[in-house]
Amino acid sequence: MRPLIICVLHSLVWLAAAPGFALGLVDDEGRAITLRAPAQRIVSLAPGATEMLFAAGAGPRIVATVQFADEPAAARAIPRIGDAQAFDMERILALRPDVVVVWSSGNSAASIERLQRLGLTLYRHKAERLSELAGSLRRMGAIAATQSVADAAATQLDARIQALRKNAQSATPLQVFLQVWDHPLYTVGGQQPLSEALALCGAHNVFADLSVPGPVVSTEAVLARAPDVVVAAAQAGQAVQWLEQWRAYATLRATRSNNLIAFEDTSLTRVGPGAIIATEKLCRLLDAARARLRGVSP
Repeated sequence: MRPLIICVLHSLVWLAAAPGFALGLVDDEGRAITLRAPAQRIVSLAPGATEMLFAAGAGPRIVATVQFADEPAAARAIPRIGDAQAFDMERILALRPDVVVVWSSGNSAASIERLQRLGLTLYRHKAERLSELAGSLRRMGAIAATQSVADAAATQLDARIQALRKNAQSATPLQVFLQVWDHPLYTVGGQQPLSEALALCGAHNVFADLSVPGPVVSTEAVLARAPDVVVAAAQAGQAVQWLEQWRAYATLRATRSNNLIAFEDTSLTRVGPGAIIATEKLCRLLDAARARLRGVSP
C-alpha cells in the first residue's frame, strides 16, 4: 500500500506543476537546477539550511523542516517531518514542494537518492566552513528570487568575518583545547567549523593536526599539548561540569590562569549565519582569557 500511495502522490506533484518559463540556478555543489518559477513551497531537511533560507529572505516559503531547526525564532513554528537522518517521504510528497533543500554532508546519501528518484527538485546545501557561508547564502537567494535580501545578508556576513580576521592579526596567539564530550574525551579536528572559529579569534586548536572530524583523545595527550585555554563546547549545564576535571591539574596553564571556558552557544554546529555571531562571542571570551594570561608566569 505504501509504494502505491507514494506513486500517487508523486504523480500529483508533477500534475500540479504547470509548464512555464525555466528559472536556472546552481546549488552549493555546482549542480544546475531548473525551476519553473521562483519557489513558493520549500522543504528544508537541515537546521543550517533552514537558518540560511530565512537569512536569504525565503523563510516564509518553508512548508516543512526537521528537528533542531530552531533558528531564527520564526523557524520553530514550521511543521517537522523528522530529523536530518530520517524523514517522512510520504509527507514530503503530499506537501508538493517546488524544491527540497537537502544537506549533502548531513542527510543520508540513500535518502537523498530516494528523493531524487521520486522526481523532486533537489537543492544541495553544503556550506561546511564559515568562509563559505556568504557564497552559499547568495546562491540560496535564487531559490525564491529573493537575491536582494540574500546579497545584503551575505555582504554583512563577509564584513563581520573580515573584521574578525583583522582583529586576529594583532591578537596574542592562544593554544586552545576544544572539548566537545567528556566520556570518552572528544575534541574536533582541524577542518571543523570550531577550529576555523578559533583561527578567526587568533587562536589555534591544539589538535588541528588531526584529520578525523571528531577524534577521541586522552587526558595525557591534552596535558602534553599544554593548552593556554580549555573551551568546553556543549549545551547549557554540561560544559561547566566537564571543566571541573581540569581543575585537578594545577600545573596546566589553562587551570593556573582560570582559563577554563564554558561555551554553550550551539550555533557553530549548524554552520549558518548564527555561527558568525557565535564566533564573535567566542572571540570576546578568548580576549578575556588573554588578559588573564598576562598575570600568569610561564
